[in-house]
Amino acid sequence: MKSILLTFFFFSVHFFSHSQNPEQKLLSLDLGWEKALLESDVAFLENLLADEFVWVHNHASQIDGKEAAVSRAKRIQAGQKDDTRNRSSRDQQVIILGETGVVSGFTVVDRGPSPVRYHFMRTYTRVNGEWRLLANHTMAIPEEDVK
Repeated sequence: MKSILLTFFFFSVHFFSHSQNPEQKLLSLDLGWEKALLESDVAFLENLLADEFVWVHNHASQIDGKEAAVSRAKRIQAGQKDDTRNRSSRDQQVIILGETGVVSGFTVVDRGPSPVRYHFMRTYTRVNGEWRLLANHTMAIPEEDVK
């Protein structure tokens, strides 16, 4: 059932993306990244992340590559506790230059007791006509700085 849903999702994204401009396509893909993190969607992450992927977390407290990001999703799928209840993005901006795209904005991650707001900047690169997530940088915004 999960593979049917995943196939439907990829077909829907592919079909929908043909009616979008390049910026909208990249934004849709980036929203898929957020959804894949929330749902620990291993197949989506394996397909999206470039082999050279790097994720610099808040204040470089943790730096992950593709293997670590996918392994975390696999552990959650296998039953490891995950307290993330929701992820929602807003105020995204997309810039595309040649085969490189950057999506930046804010993501609110609810893990309780109160949500944390992050600023993110993700760099995508087009490889053989398909976007791959190459780099992600996230920075928590202190509560007193949230406007």
